[in-house]
Amino acid sequence: MPRLTIATTATAVPMGAQAYERHIVARAAKALQALSGPDESWQVRHAVARSLRSPLPGTIRLPMGWLGHASPRARAAAGRLTYAGRGLVHRMNLELPPAPREVVTLHDVVAWRYSDESAPVAAAAEELRRAAAVVCVSAYTASEAVELLGVADPVVVPNGVEDRFFSAKALEPNALAALGIEGRFVLTAGGASERKNLPALAAAWPLVRAARPDVALVLAGPPHPRRTELFGSLPGVRLVGRVPDDILPRLYAAAAVVVVPSLVEGFGLPALEGMAAGVPVVASDRSSLPEVVGDGGLLVEPTGAALAEGVLDVLGGGSDVEAMARRGQERSRAFTWEASAEGHARVWCAVGG
Repeated sequence: MPRLTIATTATAVPMGAQAYERHIVARAAKALQALSGPDESWQVRHAVARSLRSPLPGTIRLPMGWLGHASPRARAAAGRLTYAGRGLVHRMNLELPPAPREVVTLHDVVAWRYSDESAPVAAAAEELRRAAAVVCVSAYTASEAVELLGVADPVVVPNGVEDRFFSAKALEPNALAALGIEGRFVLTAGGASERKNLPALAAAWPLVRAARPDVALVLAGPPHPRRTELFGSLPGVRLVGRVPDDILPRLYAAAAVVVVPSLVEGFGLPALEGMAAGVPVVASDRSSLPEVVGDGGLLVEPTGAALAEGVLDVLGGGSDVEAMARRGQERSRAFTWEASAEGHARVWCAVGG
């Protein structure tokens, strides 16, 4: 019986990468069964690593701090011990030690490109080159893996979007008021690192506000001093912090526009979520965003002037904007977690358990 172990790390504050892990783990066995047929049944296990003193739930304890700086040889030795008898391993976090036979997920290469991101694991590039297969979530990330890290033949398997975004009803006015939001608003959701290009959005907002003083800008995401410094004094801006997961789709659905100004996205889930919610999306024409958005949103240069012009065009409404939103929602239906799991299963079967 072929065996697959999906290895992840315990995280106190789940983000997009953890949503990816959750969806693929939940669908792995079914996807493998569909491809393998009744004569071959895979044994699928989920290994959750945590640090030696972590209170988080998990199945393995590892010296995570040491692993991040350990030599390739030491990490390989730790991997042989960690995954002994576990068959094919799909390692979904680069901090984990490598397995003797493994598939590795690469969400992006921002750790190598931007100094304000977490530093890359020292041995990660070498380990990626040695993996039996590397799964990238977009063609853009795959091209970066080849050019920057020397990975040969990465496999592109896009992420999915959760069904609840398609059926989300807009938050009621009283719920929005509890977040400090009144009237129409433009929404941007995500982090505040350099690659998110928030200075360009901050430059765009006074131009939008001057033309549309009735519209607010809402920024959702974990508190960050850069976001506060850029937007704290601008008129019509609401910093709502990290929005509860059960409310997020309804916040998207209530927005007049979703704007994604990023310079680099490994995939671009906020744009896809906005499209799925049926909201017009204005996104940067950089990195993976064009391949996710396609003709389902308005792609603009990631400058303050271009972002402002794009947002104002969409706020103006009209049949063209309505048609774009419909295209966006229809396009987003192709990005399912079932399709993503099937793509992963094809990689697992090709490598063999």
